[in-house]
Amino acid sequence: MSVVTSAPARKGRLPELLLLVLALATGLLAYFLVHIGTGGTGLPDRFPMIAGISAAVVLVAHLAIRWTAPYADPILFPSALLLNGLGLAMIYRIDVADETNAVKSQLQLTAVSIVLMMVTVLVLRNHRILRNYMWVSLVAGILLLLLPLVPGLGRAVYGARIWISIAGFSFQPAELAKIFFAVFFAAYLAQERDNLSLAGPKILGMRFPKLRHFLPILLAWGLSMGVLAFQKDFGTALLFFGMFVALLYVATERISWLVIGGVLAAGGIFAIVQMVPHIQARFVVWLRALDPDVYDAQYGSYQLVQGLFGMASGGLFGTGFGEGYPSKSFAANSDFIIASFGEEIGLTGLLALLAVYLIIVMRGIRTAVHLRDGFGKLLATGLSFTIALQCFIVVGGVTRLIPLTGLAMPFLAHGGSALLTNWIVIGLLLRMSDASRRPANTDPLPPKEMLEGIDEASPDEEGPVEPEETESDSQLTEVVRIK
Repeated sequence: MSVVTSAPARKGRLPELLLLVLALATGLLAYFLVHIGTGGTGLPDRFPMIAGISAAVVLVAHLAIRWTAPYADPILFPSALLLNGLGLAMIYRIDVADETNAVKSQLQLTAVSIVLMMVTVLVLRNHRILRNYMWVSLVAGILLLLLPLVPGLGRAVYGARIWISIAGFSFQPAELAKIFFAVFFAAYLAQERDNLSLAGPKILGMRFPKLRHFLPILLAWGLSMGVLAFQKDFGTALLFFGMFVALLYVATERISWLVIGGVLAAGGIFAIVQMVPHIQARFVVWLRALDPDVYDAQYGSYQLVQGLFGMASGGLFGTGFGEGYPSKSFAANSDFIIASFGEEIGLTGLLALLAVYLIIVMRGIRTAVHLRDGFGKLLATGLSFTIALQCFIVVGGVTRLIPLTGLAMPFLAHGGSALLTNWIVIGLLLRMSDASRRPANTDPLPPKEMLEGIDEASPDEEGPVEPEETESDSQLTEVVRIK
C-alpha cells in the first residue's frame, strides 16, 4: 500500500542564484556588445570593477532574501535584474551617441534600489500589517500627488507638472504614490467586499452598488480627473483609475464595476480633452501623426514618428547593439527607450522583453492566488496589475496604440523615481510570495499587537486545504501508530 503525500514547498535558493547569474551575465554581455558595436576594442573601461561590484551587490541581496524570506518566489528578483541590466546597456548606448554620462547615475540608483528592495523584505516581516494603515496610505498618496502643485517645489516638464525638485534632485512623487494607493485600495476593498458585491439593485442582469457604496469610485474618478486636469498627466490618471477598477472587479467579480469604470473614464477623459489644450494636442498627435501640418507643428508628432521610423528600421531581428541610430529619437533613453530597443534588437527581442514583464506579472498573480488572506490577495494583484498596465500605457503610446504619455517603462527607462519605486514593488511581492509559498505549519505568527484589528481569513480566502479525514483514514492512522 502506498501513501500519497503532498510535495514539500521548495525554498528556491539554487534556482534563484542560477537565474541571477544568468541575468547579470546577460546585462554585462549587452554592455560589452554595445561597446564593440560603437567602435570600441577590448573590454570597456572599468568593466572588471563594474562586474565585480554588481556581482557582490546581487549576491548580498540574494543571501538577504533567502535568510529573511526563504520561500520567496525565486523568479521575481532575477527577472527584474535582467530588465534593469538591459536598460543600463541601452542607456550607455545612448550616452555613447550623445556624449553624455547618464548611465553613471542610473547605475548608482540601481544599487540604491536593490538595497531598498532588501530593506523592504527585511523590515516588512508580515504584509498584513499594512492593512492597519489604510487611511494613512490614502492621505500619503494624495499628498504625494499634490506635491508638484506646490509653488517653488513642483516644476513642469514637457507640459506636465509631475515633478518636484529638492536640492538639485528631481523626483516624480506619483511613482511612489501608486504603492500607497494600492495599499489603500486593497485594504478598503477587503473590508467592504460584501457590500460592494452583494448590496444594491439589479439592472439588465447586472447588480449595481448602492449610492453610499458608489461614493469611493466617484472619489477615485474625481481624483484621477483632477490629476489629469491640473498636472496635465494623462498616464498617471489612467494608471490609478485603471488599478482601482481592476481591483474592484477582482474583489467583487461584478461586471457592473467594469461597465461603470469604463463609462466614467471615457466621459471624464472626453470632457478634459475639450477643456485642456495640452491633452487635446496629445490626442491630435495620436490621431493624425503622419499629417504634414501635425508633423511639423511645435509640440507636434515629430518625436513620435521618429520613434516609429526607428522601430521600422529595426525589422524583425534589429540592427544589433551599437549598430543603429536610436539617439535620433526624442528621449531615447527614457520615454522612448522601447523604440531604441525595437531598432537595435528588433521585434523578436522586443517581444522577449515583454515576455519577461509577463513573467513578473504572472508570478505576482500566482502569489495573489495562493495567499491566505483577502488583503494580501488584493495587494499582490494590484501591484502586479500596476506593472502590467504601466507597460501597456508606455508601449501603447510609443507604438501609437493610445495617446502618448509621460510614464516610464519599469526597470528599463532612465529615471530614478520609477526605478526606486518598482524595486520596492518587487520587495513587497517577494515578501508576500514568501507567505504564499510557506507551508502552513511553518508560518511564523507575528506579535498580536502588530495584527490588531486584522480579521481572520474567511474560508473562501484560504489557500489549498487538506481534505477531510474519513473513517477509513482514521482507522488506517491507528493501524500505522500500532505498528
